[in-house]
Amino acid sequence: MPRIVAIHEGVVPISSSMSNAFIDFSAMDCSVVAVVSDVVRDGEPVVGYGFNSNGRYSAGEILRRRVIPRLLRADPDELLTDDGAAVDPARAWNAMLRNEKPGGHGERSVAVGVLDMALFDLAAKLAGLPLYRWLSRHYGLGAPDEDVFVYAAGGYYAPGRGLTELQDEMRGFLDQGYDVVKMKIGGASLAEDVERVEAVLDVLDGDGSRLAVDANGRFDLDTALEYGRALAPYGLFWYEEPGDPLDFALHATLSERYPGPLATGENLFSLSDARNLIRYAGMRPDRDYLQFDPVLGYGLVEYLRIQDMLRQHGWSSRRCIPHGGHQFALHIAAALRLGGNESYPGEFQPTGGFADAAVVEHGRLRLTDTPGIGFEDKAELHRVFRALHTG
Repeated sequence: MPRIVAIHEGVVPISSSMSNAFIDFSAMDCSVVAVVSDVVRDGEPVVGYGFNSNGRYSAGEILRRRVIPRLLRADPDELLTDDGAAVDPARAWNAMLRNEKPGGHGERSVAVGVLDMALFDLAAKLAGLPLYRWLSRHYGLGAPDEDVFVYAAGGYYAPGRGLTELQDEMRGFLDQGYDVVKMKIGGASLAEDVERVEAVLDVLDGDGSRLAVDANGRFDLDTALEYGRALAPYGLFWYEEPGDPLDFALHATLSERYPGPLATGENLFSLSDARNLIRYAGMRPDRDYLQFDPVLGYGLVEYLRIQDMLRQHGWSSRRCIPHGGHQFALHIAAALRLGGNESYPGEFQPTGGFADAAVVEHGRLRLTDTPGIGFEDKAELHRVFRALHTG
């Protein structure tokens, strides 16, 4: 029966000169972990790897002082799956949150999510299965999707990046096989942002249904409504996170007046917050999208609970397209038959993006048969992980 013999934790920079409407990424970093088991294959221990999605800083202090020690102190037999073949991420989740009060999620949810990713990676590797197939079998989810819709997120504000550079970036996404692209708004005036939107639409042959825009929570209600009036005629793929993620009244008012799809949820980190969004934010299950991030919000264990809640409220899993833009979310999207997955082509390295040999065709990405999440197919990131536990 497998045991955890060590957990190694570190920090990797994912900084960039770009910015969105709220923050720049000049000092952005993230936590990385390696969970080492006592199972040896081909002369090396089987190791699960994890990291946190971009947009939240590393959570090393919480990992080192609280979450990792609890997991290592737990009775190993109590952490196993029913068949004894792996450490059960759900049982490990309970151990990691022992003596933590409800509410006040903060960066605690990020720390748990980092280890949650590593534990799912480990469980699938021990079974010799790619994670999406392990999830389908372990949770009885039925046949997974063999490929996943992915859209390319970019269009950030950056020094020297004008309309020509923005258009070139979007053409580059299309050349890579993406059909839908996303750009930032809210970091400039409304008039300038409309000009930027129209420049991208020129690249997309005027098809607004292939363009999403993201305000990163920047607007108050009046500004959100003003942007909504300006954007509505374009028929966009979605208008994302117009206001503060916890301002459910703002979202409810906007949903009454903006006819197109809205998207939000990436900065809500618990089942309770997700439930309140569905109850009070006026989200419309026939057109809107939910972007809860399985890593930032206590991991896949919590995300599965969110999916149960959504079903009870009449939402299809196809209305969920997680934030994150990485391999873990890709496996989750396939196994849970979500609506798709975000992608950041070339950004937030080494953690962002998919396998080095991944090919996007007509906006869809096919998963591989590499056991686990497949970090071994992403050379730069795999080097970072291996350095954690090999020195």
